[in-house]
Amino acid sequence: MRSTLEEAIVETRSTPLENRPRLPRLALRERNRDAVRALNPMLVTYLEASRDLCETDSFVFGAALAVCRIIGAKLSTAGRATGQSSAIPAWRIRIEERIARAWALIGRLICFRSGNTRPRIVCTVRMAFAGTNVSLSQPDITQKLTERIDDLKQRIAA
Repeated sequence: MRSTLEEAIVETRSTPLENRPRLPRLALRERNRDAVRALNPMLVTYLEASRDLCETDSFVFGAALAVCRIIGAKLSTAGRATGQSSAIPAWRIRIEERIARAWALIGRLICFRSGNTRPRIVCTVRMAFAGTNVSLSQPDITQKLTERIDDLKQRIAA
């Protein structure tokens, strides 16, 4: 185990931060805990000799890498920067989905305003006005539809 730890630390120190492999999350199994417990006393000697935070980071990352290798966890071959830069952030995907749903709702509200009374359209319009005291049989429903469409368009713009 000591040789595995030493190899991992040497490898980590010579590798730039952005090219280090991504470490997987490990399950809290007894086998994984045993590997960590076995490496902890060996790691203490390295940490006491470290001079700065960067060196400490290299030692800790090397120890984590050694644990992954001992238990046989799969490591990604790509560096951190290459894997994350191409992915679309989750917040952006959520916003784009909400915008798409709003445009679909606007389309159905416009269909209903122009006289389309198919059951699916009517159901969607009822859902759009759920929680309000708006009834589809009100005389000013056209004005309410226009207000709701404008409100949705403003949300999309924001």
